[in-house]
Amino acid sequence: MIQSRAQKMATELVDRREAINRELSRNGVRFGIYKNGQYHDQLFPYDPVPRIIESKEFDELELGLAQRVKALNAYLRDIYSDKRIIHDGIIPEEYVYTSAGYYPQVNGVTPPGGVFAHIAGEDLVQGEDGRWWVLEDNLRIPSGASYPLFVRDIERRISPRLFRDVRVRDNRAYPMMLRRSMDFVTTEGIAVVLTPGRYNSAFFEHAYLAEKTGAVLAFPEDLEVEDNQLFFIDYSGSKHRVGVVYRRLSDDYLDPFAFNAESVIGVPGLLGAYRAGNVAIMNAPGNGAADDKAIYYFVPAMIQYYLHEDPILHNAPTYMPMFEQDRRTVLDRMGELVIKDVAEAGGYGVVFGSSLDASQREELADRIKADPRRFIAQEVIQFRDIDVVDPKTGQYEPRKADLRAFVVTGKDTQVWYSGLTRYSSVPGQMIVNSSQGGGFKDTWVLADDDAAMTDKYDQFEDEKISIATQTQRHSLSLLTASKAENLYWLGRYTERVFTTLTRFFPFYDHVMDTDVDAFRPFARALDLPEDFEDFDAFVHSFLYDESNPNSVRSAMDYAFNNAVILRPELSSRVLQYVELALSSITDASERSSEAEDLYDQRDVTDDMLAFWGAVENSVVDQTLKSFLFVGKYLERLDLYTRLHVSPTELKPPLRKLVDYAMTLDGMPVPQCFVSGVRWLIGQLPARGYERLADRLRDFETGFTDHVVASRLKPLMTVDPTDLGDR
Repeated sequence: MIQSRAQKMATELVDRREAINRELSRNGVRFGIYKNGQYHDQLFPYDPVPRIIESKEFDELELGLAQRVKALNAYLRDIYSDKRIIHDGIIPEEYVYTSAGYYPQVNGVTPPGGVFAHIAGEDLVQGEDGRWWVLEDNLRIPSGASYPLFVRDIERRISPRLFRDVRVRDNRAYPMMLRRSMDFVTTEGIAVVLTPGRYNSAFFEHAYLAEKTGAVLAFPEDLEVEDNQLFFIDYSGSKHRVGVVYRRLSDDYLDPFAFNAESVIGVPGLLGAYRAGNVAIMNAPGNGAADDKAIYYFVPAMIQYYLHEDPILHNAPTYMPMFEQDRRTVLDRMGELVIKDVAEAGGYGVVFGSSLDASQREELADRIKADPRRFIAQEVIQFRDIDVVDPKTGQYEPRKADLRAFVVTGKDTQVWYSGLTRYSSVPGQMIVNSSQGGGFKDTWVLADDDAAMTDKYDQFEDEKISIATQTQRHSLSLLTASKAENLYWLGRYTERVFTTLTRFFPFYDHVMDTDVDAFRPFARALDLPEDFEDFDAFVHSFLYDESNPNSVRSAMDYAFNNAVILRPELSSRVLQYVELALSSITDASERSSEAEDLYDQRDVTDDMLAFWGAVENSVVDQTLKSFLFVGKYLERLDLYTRLHVSPTELKPPLRKLVDYAMTLDGMPVPQCFVSGVRWLIGQLPARGYERLADRLRDFETGFTDHVVASRLKPLMTVDPTDLGDR
């Protein structure tokens, strides 16, 4: 009865799917994929029909998932120490030591708190008979929790009545669960989320979870090992001890000294600091030894061996070609089974035997005979279909779907009251991975009563306060040199977009009154080509051509690329205006093949104004605001002098530049700021602004090494007549 009411109420979300997708778009909820060697940053397809799991059904899943992860943690502790499970003959040693995920470099190391798998992503499917089956254990860097976490906030706001009437367990506890695990295993120092970079497929999640947990989003170049301790280096060169690293890059690339010597995205010496017990790494290096697809076969035996319990959840019936009898079964039933290459992930290396012709089956059989350790085979489980809404027709259509449940371990092991439901984009297709083009939907876990619905979220009052404090602390002091540059260039590029567009329209209007020659001063000022043989094509390129580095679209792209890195510092709420501006200019370029619909660009300038206002009125530390606005007003002075505005118009941006610089009194000045001021000083005499150049030289004396506010203050009262020609 509860589930039927929830299903009925969930249809309200279907009617609001366009609004929800707009919110996802404006907040940059993306998942990156690589095609033909190129990175494509795209929105993660969302379906509004939630997966609904009844309370008692999830309670059983919760027990089984916690049991499974406890056994896997026990297995990892054992094989990297006493190896009892091998000595007692439960798992053949060749399966352990030939696993690609087994790293002898961490043999004998017990991580802080004794936890190996802090975050487990357990992939399950529900058969047509209603039984749940575990397909995979993901214990290295499982991703995906951020998407249902984020979309639930949107759903709650778009349909508040729905969540009052339907008792769905609150899923907002995930960041607190993650933070509690960080705090349990930390050695001494700050918490960081280590991302390999902006173009990682799950970068949105890295930045979002850093924001929500109050951890610092760090790139490999921001970290340094000294005396077997890990430090975070801020923009001034100061070092901050790191106690826990939530790493989002694989073992092979984690430390070039210990693993892949050719890695350029790792932290040299990190494994040494970890082995010395001076930093915790979440998840622990070497966890791949437990989520190897071949080791999956032995998990039920692990549960019995370590916990002395019968497994609650089912493994898919699995055959191991390394065992002679299983190998014969696999070769005899090739056309009925699904064959998996244990070295692959993300849906790759999965072959349904029924899809192969005779020669392909023979070729695969030869590969299995030659290297039986590399493969497993499983019975094909017929997933229960779940409805999705076709975005084109609005009709309900069945799709195969799995569920990634998240289990977080710290002092204890807890299962998140939600999960990532992934569905196939192709009817009948059973591979649902995001990297294979699948989409996602929210997962509703129903509650029998109001207390059960809210208890887990309400357990974390101390963590909520801790996260707020940590967020404020790292915004105050933990800013790297690269992020200082990101803020500076974000200010410059957003200003470039705004001023270029606002100054473009008067010239364009003048063209309509006279001829295209009226546009030449604007083009000349911005170093644009003055060949107006096809004026409409020129304007279209200037506004929309992303391959043109001088276009407004390119400036918007540069602004966006600097902005997304700053999500933890500026917040998703503030950055949505940059997302909106990028969407506006992208949509306009797709609609317009000529220089029409130009006034759509007003949305872009409005979004820029909203972004600056949101930054100024946010709780973001004044230091970060100043870095951004110094870049903004330096860019405005550059553009205004290019366009030969009057000295009177120069006074407000100069005063703003000085005002924001003075708030940094006593602080080191990033080199990019100094270079920007000096470059502009060198350009001004040729533009006819020698007096402004003199004033900026005065400014430079208080803005070269450390900010000296007393030297800057006299510039606040400068006379506009002192800003033009001598």
